Amino acid sequence: MSVEAVLWDMDGTLLDSEKLWDVPLYEFAEKLGGTLSLETRQAMVGSNVPTTMALLFAEVGLTPTEEETADGAAWILRRTEEVFRAGLPWRPGAQDALRAVRASGVPMALVTSTERALTEVALDTIGRDLFDVTVCGDEVEGRNKPLPDPYLKAAALLGVDAAACIAVEDSPTGVTSAVAAGCTVLVVPCDVPVPPGERRIFRDSLVGVDLPTLTALRT
Repeated sequence: MSVEAVLWDMDGTLLDSEKLWDVPLYEFAEKLGGTLSLETRQAMVGSNVPTTMALLFAEVGLTPTEEETADGAAWILRRTEEVFRAGLPWRPGAQDALRAVRASGVPMALVTSTERALTEVALDTIGRDLFDVTVCGDEVEGRNKPLPDPYLKAAALLGVDAAACIAVEDSPTGVTSAVAAGCTVLVVPCDVPVPPGERRIFRDSLVGVDLPTLTALRT
């Protein structure tokens, strides 16, 4: 069975950037007068900005207004941009895998919960030319991962069936989204364990991954 497209997650999959998100998230919790627990931080992995903000304020026992939520999100995004611009590390094997699959000619999309403005900063490191389509967290009408919409949108923009795509993910939230869209998922866990389940093939890293490797996942 052929692979019609490869759909890549960004944070924790291509880039080891979840650890960089720690900086603004822990700092903002302190600004609110509290401390971000490891459990809550792990629940944020792969999620979108609204979910992250709700978890942050709940963690410190506050019920924010819409304005406070928006101001907090803006602060976190500004601070994260500063951290991203200081340098974004690749996950092991990710850069070579991305270029190997691109060289094969198969269509590729970046499907991330990160919002467009910050994704554009990350694309300075990853390379915009590698993707035919990018779908960001603020471009799915609020229907973010773990819902299937981000992956369904990417497949539709590429003109392919999501069920004929391979998604590459690292988090439970992202994997749930890709599986719900009908994709087969190559799971390379980063900071949070991912439970086994249907259409999930696990690998320790992206080292050595190319199109034949991904095609074999659908046989």
